Amino acid sequence: MKLTEKQVTAIKRKRGELDLSITALANATKVSKWTLIDIFKHDHRNVTKATFKKLNDWLIAEYERTAQHETTI
Repeated sequence: MKLTEKQVTAIKRKRGELDLSITALANATKVSKWTLIDIFKHDHRNVTKATFKKLNDWLIAEYERTAQHETTI
């Protein structure tokens, strides 16, 4: 499966908002830090279905968590 540029940008943006290191992001997503480095630095966009799902699930969960936090403030 291929990650789009928009997906990668959204993951990078959310990682920045949360101030996560590559290792912390790897732990949060259960995706290897080496895979994340390839995605971010080497424009490696073809990933396994499992990696695609893990990254998308994490991204959705983080945006939902942010939305819930903003509605409770």
